Amino acid sequence: MRTQVGIVGAGPAGLMLAQLLHREGIESVVLENRSRDYVEQRIRAGVIEHAIAELLVDAGIGERMRREGIVHHGIKLQFDGERHRMPLSDLTGGRTIVIYGQTEVVKDLIAARLGAALPLFFEVGDVTVHDLESERPCIRFVHDHVDQELECDLIAGCDGYHGICRPSIPHGVLSEYSRDYAFGWLGILAAVAPSNDELVYSHHERGFALLSLRSPELSRLYIQCRPDEDLAEWPDERIWEELQLRLGLEGWTLAEGPVLEKGVTGMRSYVAAPMRYARLFLAGDAAHIVPPTGAKGLNLALHDVRLLAEAIASWYRTGRESLLDAYSEACLRRVWRAEHFSWWMTAMLHPSEEDDDFGRKLQLAQLRYVTTSTAAATSLAENYVGLEQV
Repeated sequence: MRTQVGIVGAGPAGLMLAQLLHREGIESVVLENRSRDYVEQRIRAGVIEHAIAELLVDAGIGERMRREGIVHHGIKLQFDGERHRMPLSDLTGGRTIVIYGQTEVVKDLIAARLGAALPLFFEVGDVTVHDLESERPCIRFVHDHVDQELECDLIAGCDGYHGICRPSIPHGVLSEYSRDYAFGWLGILAAVAPSNDELVYSHHERGFALLSLRSPELSRLYIQCRPDEDLAEWPDERIWEELQLRLGLEGWTLAEGPVLEKGVTGMRSYVAAPMRYARLFLAGDAAHIVPPTGAKGLNLALHDVRLLAEAIASWYRTGRESLLDAYSEACLRRVWRAEHFSWWMTAMLHPSEEDDDFGRKLQLAQLRYVTTSTAAATSLAENYVGLEQV
């Protein structure tokens, strides 16, 4: 097999890269080790930055998002028994966020690719990358019990933190930076209308909680927990009781409903640099992970592939590698800004067993400052809706 760009991974990064390249007339083949059903059902992020919402539209896969996505102009921070609205749009010149699940973005991208009869292989196995320093790198894999070799001009590693592309880079090339957090999120998807028209981030002495949503009929809620929490110890009744305690306010009611899904997500920060080795380019979770507090994971991945698609198109059009050479540095500027913002939000909102009363007082002081200072509120708002330039 032969193509211009071989893409490992059919998550949002890989599929969006393939879509952007297709619109530039550049061929690609997308390989995914999971089944289509698995990829289309895994629940992930749901907050889309202003610029990324525009990118989805420009890429030709934003029609359903425009129809079904929920535009928000603010979020709410809750602490000390009070709820404070952060007017994101007022503070950022009208920019907004869109609530539209990553699962739905992936479905839209898969439908577009298959609708155009472009190559997308699910359930591939034994994927390996070879000859990265040559002009003809290749990807070897097994599909339908047949050994295959895909020769490419470039390879995009969009296969996540546990994928094979990053570990294929020779030892000593990458610098890796990480931080593990002493807590995780226990998240549920519930069949109940959201109890608030905007996201609510709550700091509580018992731990952080988040009221989010997926649609007018589905609520997404989270509580801070241990990263190794046993779900068997968390029946639905206990989860709702904890959510009522952490999100409760006098005169306001958190509506409950059937729990459709539940799971525990550990929290960590991770960056690998550079995001390029020879003819291999990393994008999305293959190169960086952020805690979910700042809602940056999906957005960072799509910012990566926007830059990568522009660089690849320029290379094919002009023969010059200047944008390919600049890809990693350009991505990492935004990555580190998002890493800081996500860490800052996490540190401000999550009481930790490691913190003493002094640490908790600092969190409350920061929250009061953010909710009373226009300058501090603007900084949060700009980062949350997505910085236009970094």
